Amino acid sequence: MANETLRPATPEERRRGFATTRPPDAVQRYSTGERLTHWAVALAYVVLFLSGLALFHPFFYWLSLGFGTPTFMRILHPFVGVALAVLFAAYAARLWRENLLLPSDRAWMRGALGYVNGREETPVEGKYNAGQKAMYWSMIVMILGLLVTGILVWRPYFAPSVPLLGRRIAMVIHAIFAFIMFVGIGIHIYAAIWTRGSVRAMTRGWVTRRWARYHHPGWYDRMSRREPVR
Repeated sequence: MANETLRPATPEERRRGFATTRPPDAVQRYSTGERLTHWAVALAYVVLFLSGLALFHPFFYWLSLGFGTPTFMRILHPFVGVALAVLFAAYAARLWRENLLLPSDRAWMRGALGYVNGREETPVEGKYNAGQKAMYWSMIVMILGLLVTGILVWRPYFAPSVPLLGRRIAMVIHAIFAFIMFVGIGIHIYAAIWTRGSVRAMTRGWVTRRWARYHHPGWYDRMSRREPVR
């Protein structure tokens, strides 16, 4: 990709979220709003992950120093959790149709391990493959579970109204959901780095037509009708 000839984006393209320069054969994959929301969710997750580790076990309590004081960290953690849930809800509400499972997704899942080992990727019909769709729906479940269990143990607002046994069960479920989410996001990051061009799509907003044809031919056909080659 280093030898691509770049051209300035037109005013219309900049309005829709393209970077200021782009290859002539580029097609938009993510708008500015989608990218900003994605990175805001990612930032909130990092804050929650670090503060959650510090609250989970004394071995990680030193991480609280990064928040100024342990008290501030305890106050900040649940508020950032609510912010993440709100941001992700707004993001997910716009994407649910693109994340409905299609017949081709089953074939993609069967060939996913081979793709990681270097074989050709199974073509998909939609904007997202089955792995991305699984990540989308699991994030909805995990964030909802973390939000509900987090509210049940949120001092001083809600926890005093919840029986001790209920708070203990909520804490265990909260930790399990957090661990599953950690594993899922780890896989998500690995897959984004492995699939060349994916990180750039979420930082600049565009992918090349060759990338789109190879990874998402069905989506590319729709986009090429909307954005014909210049």
